[in-house]
Amino acid sequence: MAETKGNATVSVPAEWAPQAAMWTAWPADAEEWGGDLDSPRQDVAALVHALAQAGNRVRVLVSGEDAETTARAAIGAVADLVPGKYGDIWLRDTGPIFAHAGGRKVALRFATNSWGGKYDLPDDATVGDDVARHAGSPITRFPFVLEGGAVDQDGEGTILTTRQTLLNPNRNGWTKAQAEAALVEAFGARKIIWIDEGLKNDHTDGHIDNIARFVAPGRVVCQAPAGPDDPNAETLNAIAATLAGSTDAAGRKLDVVRVPGVGLYRNKLGEISPASHMNFIIANGIVVVPVYGTETQAAALEALQ
Repeated sequence: MAETKGNATVSVPAEWAPQAAMWTAWPADAEEWGGDLDSPRQDVAALVHALAQAGNRVRVLVSGEDAETTARAAIGAVADLVPGKYGDIWLRDTGPIFAHAGGRKVALRFATNSWGGKYDLPDDATVGDDVARHAGSPITRFPFVLEGGAVDQDGEGTILTTRQTLLNPNRNGWTKAQAEAALVEAFGARKIIWIDEGLKNDHTDGHIDNIARFVAPGRVVCQAPAGPDDPNAETLNAIAATLAGSTDAAGRKLDVVRVPGVGLYRNKLGEISPASHMNFIIANGIVVVPVYGTETQAAALEALQ
């Protein structure tokens, strides 16, 4: 953990702050999805409808004629379709982080290196600029690599992150001190809480948005092992212990709420998947949560509720 003076000119709202719009992108590259665009398109359409039904303005990037046609058929007029170029649709990582600086809205933009050189997709480096332009936000640019899902913020200067991501040699080659200085510069961080690592086989190298999230000032949610065969049991317990021993920028001891995890979950190839309920979206009037049809799902949703 680290306490800093912070950059008083920058303020990043918490995810539960009122939002002008939610951005996502329509799956368009069949190769990226193993030749199956139907499944991810169904998921994104369900997400868009849920957000819109709760009263959110949703803006969906579409790349190419097929993407625009299929998106219009699936989501109709409930969202704004915005032509654009993008690689991965995970805009939490590649898009801008909206903030306030000097009394105005700004889009914080960072370099990308394809999650440590794993997925080199065209236009991931520029889609954040396009989103900022469409949102009418001036850009404040930083030269270092940072994905949005690598940090979680409480809106009061406290940041959650992992050593596995930010100190990974495949990103910036930072020391802990260098990483903390960068978070102060970019976000006005006043307190940084470090988690060691994320879930097994996580291609993001342990993004915090998959393991622990702020849901209110002083309150964090994380997962508990789903059963004796949970491959992440030790990691999940270590995360909870670290959080329970932490305080935020205001000096509050964190209220740690544990929800049942997904447990042992395999993908279509039979590999252990880093499936998690923590990668939720807090929007206006709704929280949208990833689910997997597991035995612990109902209990997890009840705990999050």
